[in-house]
Amino acid sequence: MSAEPQANAAVFDVGEADFEQRVVERSRELPVVVDFWADWCGPCKQLTPVLERAAAARAGKVELAKVDVDANRRLQAAFRIQGIPAVKAFRDGRVAAEFTGALPPAEVERFFNALVPSEADELARSGEEGGLRRALELDPSHGTARRELAKLLIRRGDTAEALQLLDGARGDFVADGLLARAELAAGGRPGDTLAAAFEAWDRGDDAATLEALQIAFAAEGDPARRDLIRRVMVAIFTELGPDDPLAREHRRRLSAALH
Repeated sequence: MSAEPQANAAVFDVGEADFEQRVVERSRELPVVVDFWADWCGPCKQLTPVLERAAAARAGKVELAKVDVDANRRLQAAFRIQGIPAVKAFRDGRVAAEFTGALPPAEVERFFNALVPSEADELARSGEEGGLRRALELDPSHGTARRELAKLLIRRGDTAEALQLLDGARGDFVADGLLARAELAAGGRPGDTLAAAFEAWDRGDDAATLEALQIAFAAEGDPARRDLIRRVMVAIFTELGPDDPLAREHRRRLSAALH
């Protein structure tokens, strides 16, 4: 069965001959949702129009490929489709999300929203101050926009606004570390070592940042300021990830210094 594009280019039929190209390879450019269906399936007839509307509303950002399982038994077997309707979302050449059954429209919308970046996501990725502020207007809880805007504010010395922006960002270790950095700056005496650490952080030199923070932590006699420095280090550990060798080394050193 060859794929015949429908009136809406975001929705098309696909078969065994072109599944690899139109779904797997295409998903490396944008998400492709696959609807496994059959003509005799009542729930499929309920779900398919909902999927088509969701894809059409996001044209250019996601595509919907429809597979008739009766005509494409090898695809049905390859993806272990036992019940239909079955929906699988492909991203970067592999299945990224899936569900079975005729979900309500609101749940289908949430499924698509998780695949497609929101306007706030796209604005946050710009890294520009205007875009970051607009992203927070659209989604006040957007963590990336909050963190990136806070970094801009701290770098140019707008500490008071950064403190206000970051206040209440509980559970976000990177935001908490930025808040600690802003509080250290607001204290009026960051010191040469901390200043060097923050300059290194701003230019993306994590090794130099953490080394300078370790030195500042060891030299600091004020328990409150030591805790602020610790929180900055935890933020960088979080950015690097739990398996990063640099993070592991400095986490061990910090733990030894604390105890």
